[in-house]
Amino acid sequence: MATPTVARCWRCQDEHRPQVFCPACEALQPLPPDIDYFTLFGLARHPRLDEQALAQTYYELSRQLHPDLHQTGTAQEREASLQNTALVNRAYRTLRDPVQRGRYWLALNGEPLGKENNKVPPALALFVFEVQEKLAAVREARPAETEGTQDALAGLRAEMTQVRDDLDDRMRDLQHRLAANFSKWGQADGSSALLSELKRVLSEMAYLRTLTRDVEKALSIL
Repeated sequence: MATPTVARCWRCQDEHRPQVFCPACEALQPLPPDIDYFTLFGLARHPRLDEQALAQTYYELSRQLHPDLHQTGTAQEREASLQNTALVNRAYRTLRDPVQRGRYWLALNGEPLGKENNKVPPALALFVFEVQEKLAAVREARPAETEGTQDALAGLRAEMTQVRDDLDDRMRDLQHRLAANFSKWGQADGSSALLSELKRVLSEMAYLRTLTRDVEKALSIL
């Protein structure tokens, strides 16, 4: 996912680093579709970023690229306006969200989460087993609901509500761990260990999201 180091202007043929406008003739340029999102916004290439600077650059780029400003331009400029706007929007949505930013950073470093998210993270194994047992109890109790099972269902509802609260607490802890991981990038060596930790945190977050959906579904039928 490396960003091309040189682009050629479609109008004057000037060679320059990929950017929105040609530095020689100021013609609007089509950005490479695989441009590094950090590079696109002029940010240091690590997940610890200045969110205010990100937002300011995004709004400035959005203003510069707005299709209304290029209606009278050439076909190349009109097309570049549309393509670049979509690219900038996609990049901004990715970087402003910490989880999406972390996943993007893993992909940039050749370590995408991939299909391994289907596996239970070791740190969550016992907790997941306990929650799955409670979910199984909900599935078994609901079809047999009669007048005599109301107390049992109320007990299950209370248990599932507590599970949901536990999931929220665990997710908040993971969010803090994610922020702590980001804060260490760009400060010293040890990127391999940071990358491994980031992957563990995001994997746990992804699994907890799936578990939370299952718990919410169970609560909706109790």
